[in-house]
Amino acid sequence: MTLISVLTAIAVVLTLAYGTLNGMRDASTAVAASVRTRALRPAIAVSVAAFFAFLGTMATSGLSVALVQELNFNVPSGVLGLKLLISSLLVAGIWAIYCWWRGLPISSTHALLSAVVGGSGASALMGDESISDAWGLLLSSVILPMVLASVIAYVLSYLLVIPATRMLRHNTSRSVNEGSRAGQAMAAGAVALGLGLQDGQRTGALLSLVLITGHVIDPGPLTLAIQLSAAFALSFGVLLGGWRITYTLGRRLVNFDPLRGMIAQGVAAGMLFVGSLVLHLPLSTTQSVTSGIVGAGHNQAFESVVWRNVFRVVRHWLLTPVACVAGGAILTLAVRPLFLAG
Repeated sequence: MTLISVLTAIAVVLTLAYGTLNGMRDASTAVAASVRTRALRPAIAVSVAAFFAFLGTMATSGLSVALVQELNFNVPSGVLGLKLLISSLLVAGIWAIYCWWRGLPISSTHALLSAVVGGSGASALMGDESISDAWGLLLSSVILPMVLASVIAYVLSYLLVIPATRMLRHNTSRSVNEGSRAGQAMAAGAVALGLGLQDGQRTGALLSLVLITGHVIDPGPLTLAIQLSAAFALSFGVLLGGWRITYTLGRRLVNFDPLRGMIAQGVAAGMLFVGSLVLHLPLSTTQSVTSGIVGAGHNQAFESVVWRNVFRVVRHWLLTPVACVAGGAILTLAVRPLFLAG
């Protein structure tokens, strides 16, 4: 086998592993609120989430095509590009596993893109071919979506609690909670569908990019095999669950009732749908759901938010680009001698 064939195979395996890890981590964001308020049992919740995540990945390829078109002309072809992608996948995977172990909900996509930017910067420093306008990619695909998704999800969830509580103020607590739990069950499926539309399609886009870079396929629409591979990887990860992060989202950030959980999940699902289907913009499922939960939970008569834990999560959101840019640069420089012959 040639060097480029070996690297392509390694990159494909790492991409599918990345998709599985993404599903395992983001299963928490899809089901945490519903499990916390007992709208769904944990086993049922992850099964529902896996089904809808698979469906969302297969439903459309609009976001995937947009991402491939944006990145394809940027990533160097052949050995240099595969080296960059492999290094970035390793760095993003290590950071995602570390944060999962700490129970911290962070964006795996932001970790990956930041590692790509760091690796590209290191390549440019050594005079190798690199991504054009890498820092622009970091700004447009990591920094701005992180800020916008977090702020919009928080504000919308906070504000929507006001009309919801006024409309239901004459209902009994029992009827409100029962109705909200039913709504939460549907909202959990919607978030999982959005997870497939966003993260599943990003995995498909990355897999396509790997194959294009390795000269296995030509640029073009995603094939059925690529979509199926991404869908299975994501859904398998969802079935594994990520209960450490579920505990953080459900119990360590804020106390919330079924109504506020339903609102937070509904807002997050709506943002994921609009981002994928309308704007073709990659949004973080984790940050949308987390910010929505904090926003809805904050709008209560009593102080319910554990701000110390919220700031700890936000600190790691901000640390993700820094750590992964540095990690991507260091690993790319470290493995460079291995590929000089290529």
